[in-house]
Amino acid sequence: MQHNSGSSSIVDVLEKVLDKGVVIAGDIKIGLADVELLTIKIRLIVASVDKAKEIGMDWWENDPYLSTKAANNNSEALEEENKRLNERIKSLEEKMDSQRLV
Repeated sequence: MQHNSGSSSIVDVLEKVLDKGVVIAGDIKIGLADVELLTIKIRLIVASVDKAKEIGMDWWENDPYLSTKAANNNSEALEEENKRLNERIKSLEEKMDSQRLV
């Protein structure tokens, strides 16, 4: 049984794709009477995690939907922002109350 030395098995192809990476990008736009109603941007990269990190793609580490570490950091930041906004609202309400008395 002879094999063509130029042919690649699926494993070889997959190894090359994961090593080099493949990017697929596209936009879907839905409009009516020249008014854009919806735009969907699709970006897909197929690569190994190591290759993705090598090219600077590590967004999954900071996405609260994909990482519990990011979710915890995000909730702490939101709590702090909420606290500052509540203090600001209280200060503004006190200023308004003092102006009413004058």
